[in-house]
Amino acid sequence: MVRRIDVTGAGGVRLAAWEFADPPKNEQPKGSEAPGVLLLHGLMGRASHWASTARWLSERHRAVALDQRGHGQSDKAPEAEYTREAYVEDAEAALDQLGLGPAVVVGHAMGALTGWQLAAKRPDLVRALIICDMRASALGAASQREWEDWFRAWPVPFATLADVRKWFGEDDPWVERPNPSRGAFYAEVMHESPDGWRPVFEPEQMLKSRQTWVYDAHWEELAQVRCPALVVRGLDGELGRAESQEMVRVLPHGRYAEVADAGHLVHYDQPEAWRAAIEPFLDGVLTG
Repeated sequence: MVRRIDVTGAGGVRLAAWEFADPPKNEQPKGSEAPGVLLLHGLMGRASHWASTARWLSERHRAVALDQRGHGQSDKAPEAEYTREAYVEDAEAALDQLGLGPAVVVGHAMGALTGWQLAAKRPDLVRALIICDMRASALGAASQREWEDWFRAWPVPFATLADVRKWFGEDDPWVERPNPSRGAFYAEVMHESPDGWRPVFEPEQMLKSRQTWVYDAHWEELAQVRCPALVVRGLDGELGRAESQEMVRVLPHGRYAEVADAGHLVHYDQPEAWRAAIEPFLDGVLTG
């Protein structure tokens, strides 16, 4: 089963957290609680994208995925901040209010950046970190302009969810070859409106959210992460091998894994290979 738990983030923003497990049938003895895992999706993602990962994690851990501000069923208040500080404070609040810390933080893309910034800021809350396909280098202003053009190219509203899957999986000019899992990924972030299917997020808020890694690099915070950290990349993803290995070198306790036949959506493209890549690391940090 999955249950929703509301969390109050920075500035009073309401956040939806999702626990993918049956609640314990009996109260556990103090000190025997399952280790906590916080799962943070990437830009435009939502907690449900972690469902497959969370379900196998929940066999041994307390796995909670967070809809970050502006995403999923969390608040999308136009007056809210969409800064790095706000996202980090939200994750900090979630760990505190859910009683998960010290937790393993698993982040994809933007969620990975939030994870390593949180680990640098609050080492007491993060016992280990998994960074999935996120660069530490600044992307540059051209990247932001490309995204603005890309959002304008979306043929919204989509008439059906099948149209969503086809456009993002085949017709999107950013797709090099048909990718059904990409189409399914974007279908999960659409909702039905009176005139068709539209994203659950506001594109303007997404552009605001990514500004701080378009224009800023984050190597300094990466070097401040003192817990064990695993950098995972898809071979066809956005994080190149040279940069990922430099990230491992910069991390005081960094390790490296890669997933073949996976793009940027590593955990969604190849869930079994993703599990094989991260499970040995998790076993080591949680039982070692």
